[in-house]
Amino acid sequence: MNDINADTNSTKETTPMGNSAGQADGNNLSDRYGEVMGKVNQSLTEVDWSQMGKYGKAVGIVAVVIVAQVIIKGVIDTINLLPIVPGLLELLGVVVLGQWSWQNLTTSEKRNAVFERVQNLRKEYLG
Repeated sequence: MNDINADTNSTKETTPMGNSAGQADGNNLSDRYGEVMGKVNQSLTEVDWSQMGKYGKAVGIVAVVIVAQVIIKGVIDTINLLPIVPGLLELLGVVVLGQWSWQNLTTSEKRNAVFERVQNLRKEYLG
């Protein structure tokens, strides 16, 4: 009988009770969090913040383009669900392209003028 009681007492003493295991993990987690935040703060102090304006603008432009593409895709997908509209839009595109071509590409003078406008836009925006 004494052997059974000794075994049960030893197992009770070795098992953690209550929140003691959770508190140890919590302390370890808060210590690690403190280390990580210290490293992040150290890294942020080493950054050249005078250059961040350019990067911020670039990231902002990319974010706006991504959001715009998602919105446009949603609108186009919704329009494509309507039965007749996609075919009508294709026909409208062909008509508009034909009119623009007729107005701007029929003579060599008009073609040269369009080419010059494209070159001026490239120089203005691309340098």
